[in-house]
Amino acid sequence: MRFVTMIQPNSLRFKMLLAYLAGLLLSIVLLVVTAIWLLQGGMLGRMDFADLPDEMAKEIRFDDSGQPIGFETGDMDFLGWVFKMQNEGAYRVLDDTGAVALFSDGSGAFWPVNDDLQRLESGRFEFEARGLSFYGATEPRLNDGRVWYLQVAVSTRFMELLHRVALPLVGTGIIVFSLLLLLTFGLCAYITLRYTLKPLQDLSAASQAISPRSLRSRLNAKTVPTEIAPLVESFNQALDRLEHGYRVQQEFLGNAAHELKTPLALIRAQIELREGADNQRDALLSDVEYMSRQVQQLLLLAEASEVNNYTFGTVRVRETAEAVVTYLQRAGEAAHVHLTVSAADDVKWEADRGALFTLLKNLVENAIQHAPAKTVVSVEIQADTLTVRDQGPGVEAEQLPLLFERFWRAPHRRDLGAGLGLAICREIALAHGWQLAAERAEPGLRFSLSRLHNDSPTP
Repeated sequence: MRFVTMIQPNSLRFKMLLAYLAGLLLSIVLLVVTAIWLLQGGMLGRMDFADLPDEMAKEIRFDDSGQPIGFETGDMDFLGWVFKMQNEGAYRVLDDTGAVALFSDGSGAFWPVNDDLQRLESGRFEFEARGLSFYGATEPRLNDGRVWYLQVAVSTRFMELLHRVALPLVGTGIIVFSLLLLLTFGLCAYITLRYTLKPLQDLSAASQAISPRSLRSRLNAKTVPTEIAPLVESFNQALDRLEHGYRVQQEFLGNAAHELKTPLALIRAQIELREGADNQRDALLSDVEYMSRQVQQLLLLAEASEVNNYTFGTVRVRETAEAVVTYLQRAGEAAHVHLTVSAADDVKWEADRGALFTLLKNLVENAIQHAPAKTVVSVEIQADTLTVRDQGPGVEAEQLPLLFERFWRAPHRRDLGAGLGLAICREIALAHGWQLAAERAEPGLRFSLSRLHNDSPTP
């Protein structure tokens, strides 16, 4: 599975691995092209011949009078057979006057009469003789204060023959070496990239966990590569600004709601003490009641959006649901709606008791507002799921995603609510790590609150 992830074309790991492998293949291609060029231009033969004179000069053996008499054992035991092929190779040792003091067997007629070859200058040369081309070299050797000159020559066709015999073996070796290098390098690159990019994967997972309920979280820049650290620091600074803006917004919302509660209470008291004009008085009281409800809902929304306001503990869900039904009993009777609670065995959740009460109250209250008279609003509790269902007209399928939007209200509800009740439910569910969903029940609407198995609230 991890290998499949690596071969995604847009993966940074895949691109880096591809670059490494491309560099390796290019190196192999350049090696092969260079070898072909050296073979075709004769350079390989010259390179192979380059070290021979120097090695042979070091092996020259002298007698007591200082005259060259042969070569030390070693390389000459291995190379001696070459100079027995009189038309393919030969050597000779000359003194500083150009007189030959030592030569290979049968090579008397090998060397052409050419003054250029007897100038005794150290270096490489080429010459033609008997219709063949030869590589030659002169190498000086100092012995007892006297300079001697070793000349060696080998035919080009002999060097080509050696290359033809050795080239298939060399080519096979190059192929085997390239495959082993490719396999080893690819494996090392895979392991290196896997562990090098792991901090980035951890960083991505940590950033995905950041939400409005965990704005205090920050990414750890100590474990990421040095080149990525400035980006992580910039991201953390952006989170600082977002957190500050979010806190300011939440504080403003809470303060505004608090400040509006007292004036509305005073206005309500003045209207209730006012005499006469009952119709106008009732309308004003209705408006004040609507505004007071909106202010209260805004205050609850501000509190529900901040996880620090929650106190988590073990809660008996059935007791909370029955408390909600008791609290809303009069509202149900006024709408001629019957409220029921059914539960499995003693179900306990890890939750904030007050927040769970508010969530259930809003769901049941919303169901009462949409349930037809003489129908049932049911609350069903299971080990990890809680559902609230009414038998009203429900909503269209395309309206389901709008249910939890702030200030959205269904067109057929009875009251003049602010449209914040379900938004508050969603905030409470997210703070607890729960999942709140709505679905058409045919008839009616069903809200499902699902608890995750780890039962851990969102940090």
